[in-house]
Formats: sequence, structure tokens, C-alpha cells
Amino acid sequence: MDYDLIIIGSGPGGYVAAIRASQLKMKVAVIEKAEVGGICLNWGCIPTKSLLKSAQVFEYLNHASDYGISVGGEVKADFGAVIARSRNVAEGMSKGIQFLFRKNGITHIKGYGRLAGGNNVEVEDQDGSRKLFTAKNIILATGARSRDLPGLKQDGKKIIGYREAMTLPEQPRSMLVVGAGAIGSEFADFYQTIGTEVTLVEFLPRIVPNEDEEVSKQLERSFKKKKMKIMTGSAVESVDLSGEKCSVSVKTPSGNQTVNVDVVLSAVGITPNIEDIGLEKAGVKTGKGKVLVNEFYETSVPGIYAIGDIVPGPALAHVASAEGILCVEKIAGMDVRPLDYGNIAACTYTNPEIASVGLTEAAAKEAGREIKVGKFPFTASGKATASGSRDGFIKLIFDASYGELLGAHMIGANVTEMISEIVVARKLETTAHEIIRSVHPHPTMSEAIMEAAAAAYGEVIHI
Repeated sequence: MDYDLIIIGSGPGGYVAAIRASQLKMKVAVIEKAEVGGICLNWGCIPTKSLLKSAQVFEYLNHASDYGISVGGEVKADFGAVIARSRNVAEGMSKGIQFLFRKNGITHIKGYGRLAGGNNVEVEDQDGSRKLFTAKNIILATGARSRDLPGLKQDGKKIIGYREAMTLPEQPRSMLVVGAGAIGSEFADFYQTIGTEVTLVEFLPRIVPNEDEEVSKQLERSFKKKKMKIMTGSAVESVDLSGEKCSVSVKTPSGNQTVNVDVVLSAVGITPNIEDIGLEKAGVKTGKGKVLVNEFYETSVPGIYAIGDIVPGPALAHVASAEGILCVEKIAGMDVRPLDYGNIAACTYTNPEIASVGLTEAAAKEAGREIKVGKFPFTASGKATASGSRDGFIKLIFDASYGELLGAHMIGANVTEMISEIVVARKLETTAHEIIRSVHPHPTMSEAIMEAAAAAYGEVIHI
């Protein structure tokens, strides 16, 4: 065999699996057709956070007088410079992964990888020439792409996906965003904040529909304060591209409306990249558009594994990384346990941010659990008030009988940095009173977690 392990795809699943395999003394190769680091690092997680940081700085400057600071002249967003910074951040991170490959002795094979039956992987380079490589084990980590809707076919110019949204040649004066999940909400927030008139359309009754209902309502209030137009329970029926503007017909609960915008951003989810990677030739089984795997990510074919967005489960970067590590450790013969998907945090990097883990209040009730709910608003937080970030709250859900922490739902400044406390607490089976008795530093945003736990048991001090 040429290698102990070949990984097709270098995103947060693939490159993390490769590094862990190298640490476990495997000879590893990673096949990547584009930039090292995959979509997340180059066209997703990292560059979008750069854009959102620029928007946050812009918003700070526009509200400098709230902090007693006088900024002379009009504050303007240099759209080209904002985009350039985002691309530079992504490029720097990609180079960092390349360094880690060299440091860990990982071979980077440039080209398009496909299963070729048995232990073989075929790699096609840019010139169309093909070469076979062999490995004892193969991991598929090919990720996903922006999903097209019927009647909303992306052309890369007037109807765009997330990739084009990060590299537009000029800032649009108006934009309609279809889909109010994490991706759609983040882009809507970025563009609205820097001055684009944004209309956010969501088919379901509320934005960020996977979050707790109270979180959805809070984000909608925050977006509307920014003058964003929000249309929930609505669907885009057609887009007329014949004129200078995109004429979008939207079916709403109150009837059809026409919205004229410069650009339409389709953010209605992702499609796993499972086509043309040799699944049929290798005999790998699929179901509902994803590769079927066992609890340690082995497919129907021994020695072939799959992780990340192409397998059932949350399509999140940190999930792909955790799956990659677990998969490799199982291949190496280590004693490992299946991943607990019930304790995976989800984060949305809007302003205010959203972070959640575990059951929502509605899901806990539907499951027949008797619960206690504690909620602490950031309006009662000294740190939030001092920093001018009073939007949002911490909401904790406990089992009424045993104090088990069933779920946490946060919206506010920096909550994506605070959710890890809850993930660890749930992993350690921490109870409500253990959180209440854990002294949190003051003043911090995170002490709201302690206060929310106390609120569930009638012990809260500051509200």
C-alpha cells in the first residue's frame, strides 16, 4: 500500500483527521482539488467571521457617541477593503494548515479524488491525467455546497450563493436573502449593518427556526431595530431577471408581494458532495442523499469511512473535526466511544450572537419531561450594560426531579464563547445547584449563566 490512510477532502473533518492519524504514526495523504482547509476555512466559517467583525467595528464607530467618543466626519465602509481583509484572513489560515501538513509529514496530493474499487483511489489533476494510489483505509470528507432551489437557480451574478456573497465586486444597495438559518441570518446581518437594504425571507414561521422560540423572537427584534425587513412564513415563487433589478415575487401570509433588489442571496441550506466520488464503483451505500455509516463512520464497505457533511448528523465544522478524530482513533485500534450528538453546540455569529445546546423548552415538554426554566436578561447584567450590549438573555432548562441540565439557549454579545461552559457541564452531568454554587467572576457576561440557573430555582439575585 502507498499509504496507511488516504483522506479525500481537506476541510475541518479531513485535515483534522489527517493530523490525528499522523500523531498515531500512520502514513497519511490528503487529496484536495481546491484550497487546503476546505469550504469552512476558505469560503465559510473563517472569512464570514472576518466580514462580521468588520461590520461590528463599523457599527461601533457609528455609535461612538454612545460611549462618549467623538468621531470626526462621516464613517464609511470600504466594501472592497472589507472583502480583501476577509480573503487575506482565509488565505493566511489555509497557509497555516499547509504548515501543519508539513510539520506532521502529511502528503498533500492536488487533484480530484474518487474511489476506484478495493483499496484504490484515483486522482485526476487539472490536466485531466489520472493516477492511482492505494491505502489500507480511506476516509471520505468531501463536504457540501450551496443548495439550489427550483426556480432560484444561482447564476453567480444576480442570484448568488454564500461563495459569491463573500467576493462581490461592489456592495449592493439592496439584497433579498432567502433562508433565515445561520448562514442566511449572518449574511443578512453583515450586509444590513454596512448599509445594504436587506429583506430576509424565511419559509417557516420564524427566523433561525432551529433555535428556541424566544431566541428567534429576540433576534427578530434586534434585526428590526437595524431596519431590516423580515418576511416569515413566506416563499420566493419566482425571480424576474429581465430588468436592471431582480424582481422577486414572494408569497406571504397576507398575499403575494413583489420586492425589487440588486441581488438575491440563496441561503437555503447545503447539498452533500457525494456525486462523482466513486461510491457506486466501490459499492458504498447511501440513503437520503448521504453516505450511510456506523457509529464509528465505517461505510458498508470495510476500510472505507465517511465523515462530516456527507453523513447523517449536524453539518457543523466542529462535528466534522470530532468525527474525524474518533474515526481515526477507531482505525488505530483505540478504545473509543461514539460521539454524543445530543451535546453538540450550535452557534450563529449574528449581532447579537446565538449559541445553544441540548433540548429547547418545547422539545423538553414534547418529550414529557417535567422541567424548571431559568432565564436571565442581559439588561440586568452590569458587564452588558457597561459594554453597551444589553440585547439578549441566557435561558437554561433543567429536569425538575434531578436538576439535570437539559438545554441552554443564549442570545447576546459573545455567547458563542460562553456556550462551552454548558457543553462541559452537561458532559460532566453537572446539576443546577452545582452551577449556582460555582462562583462566577463579576462583572462578566458569563455570570448570567449562574444567575439563570438560580432563576430556575427561585434564588436569582439581580432580577
